[in-house]
Amino acid sequence: MILKIRPALPRDADILSHIAFSAKAYWGYPAKWMEIWKPQLTFSPEYFELYESWVTEVDNAPAAFYTLQERNGTAWIENLWVLPEFIGRGFGEELFLHALSRSRVMGHLVLRLESDPNAVGFYEKMGMYKVNESNYPVEGQIRILSVMEIKL
Repeated sequence: MILKIRPALPRDADILSHIAFSAKAYWGYPAKWMEIWKPQLTFSPEYFELYESWVTEVDNAPAAFYTLQERNGTAWIENLWVLPEFIGRGFGEELFLHALSRSRVMGHLVLRLESDPNAVGFYEKMGMYKVNESNYPVEGQIRILSVMEIKL
């Protein structure tokens, strides 16, 4: 198995959308919720022209990706998704460490993200800690997402 991290390209939009949707579905969310979230998990080619994004390839096929954005002088991981068959095999860790490195190169002092509840343990393992939370209603239920950060 040959692994490589490379910049995401606009032509990757469809496969990266598939990765995001598959990774979210991995956690067993209701089909109705997945339909509600589909627009957020669907990326246009232009998205990858606007935002710094990196792909992990396995044997020349995308298997995971992340997007790094800047908000008010702080680096944010906006997306970090791994195909279900590669979850738990170090791909997320590799991309997270890559995002840390890129954030430092860009001169940031802090890296933040808003974590799905199922990913909080992973991000804590990577050294992040909760600094806030966001509440989002989904079909009458409130979902609480942890805002996490790590000092660079």
